[in-house]
Amino acid sequence: MWAHFLRRAVSITTRHSSDKLLLMRSRLTVSPAALCALLALTGCGHKKEAPPPPPPALVKVTTLKNQSVSLTTELPGRTIAYRVAEIRPQVSGVIQKRMFVEGSDVKSGRQLYQIDPAPYQAAYESAAATAASAKSQVERFRPLAEVNAVSKQDFDNAVATAAQNKASADTAHINLVYTRLLSPIPGRIGRSAVTEGALVTANQTTALATVQQLDPIYVDVTQPSAVLLRLKRELAAGQLVAASSNEAEVQLTLEDGSSYGSRGKLQFTEVSVDETTGSVTLRALFPNPDKLLLPGMFVHEKIEEGQRNDALLVPQLAVTHNQKGEPTALVVGADNKVELRTLATERAIGDKWLVTSGLAAGDRVIVEGLQFAKPGATVKPEEAPDMQAATPPDNGAAPAAPAQASTPAKPAS
Repeated sequence: MWAHFLRRAVSITTRHSSDKLLLMRSRLTVSPAALCALLALTGCGHKKEAPPPPPPALVKVTTLKNQSVSLTTELPGRTIAYRVAEIRPQVSGVIQKRMFVEGSDVKSGRQLYQIDPAPYQAAYESAAATAASAKSQVERFRPLAEVNAVSKQDFDNAVATAAQNKASADTAHINLVYTRLLSPIPGRIGRSAVTEGALVTANQTTALATVQQLDPIYVDVTQPSAVLLRLKRELAAGQLVAASSNEAEVQLTLEDGSSYGSRGKLQFTEVSVDETTGSVTLRALFPNPDKLLLPGMFVHEKIEEGQRNDALLVPQLAVTHNQKGEPTALVVGADNKVELRTLATERAIGDKWLVTSGLAAGDRVIVEGLQFAKPGATVKPEEAPDMQAATPPDNGAAPAAPAQASTPAKPAS
């Protein structure tokens, strides 16, 4: 009985579940037309409108114009004494005295050393006596030769002997004088290579001391020959105006970065080019009354090349590099569209580059907002504070390319 009751309950439950499933299927069944209408209504309710195009990026530009600028070149160099005299003995002997203080200033003709003069004094006296005897013999033969008391040949021999003896006496006197070693120039004397009692020989290779004239003093610098050729061409074409019709003035910067007070003058340019370096030597003369400049010091010399009246200066912030390493700049055209220009730069002048090609007066160069500008894009230019008003000083740097900079980034989408 219990089994029958359980079978009856299961049958009822199964039939009830089937009826419920059929009811749910009937409720979920929708016609195709109703389904399309439902999807259309759903799509219209959630469709987004297209975003408006972004406004033109705001960039700051500077309008280029021609300027007059003084061009200078800064070159490294070394100081060289105006005159140098190495003191060497011209006779052999023993040094008796050293008559100077090492490192002091000496005048021209000042005695520096004394070599023992005794043997040279004796040689001179002997030669002088022989010369006097020969001269007396000539005086005795002269009246006799006039009356033919002696032959003409004997008289001529006596005259020749007297001349030879006089020359020997003069040589002995010169050697005696050479025992006093004198300074041939005024200047500062260095350390002494010998002391009293040292034996020196005539014309020895080792100098006893060296005297250097320090006022004035030379400064020698080297400049590439290509730069000289370019300057000559620019002067001939009228692109450069000579800095001075006379000797060009130059300035000096010392090793510690300080400026030397006195200006110098360019003396000459070497007439030949160094084959190993391809450069020529320029020599300038500087006054040095305080002896501040010493031979061998490393200095920088600033030379005035001339005046360029149509120079085009571009702020360094506006100059970048492309993948080839060429300097480039972004320019805003007449329709406010960005153009990429490839430049040729010559040198840095202050915080600007001297541009020789790629730009012209009137071009609007982007100096701020490079990251929002790209070639072909439309921008909203705004004039930056006047960067062209004051001509920056020429820093004298050698011609170089602008520093590496990244290419302008694309605007964010």
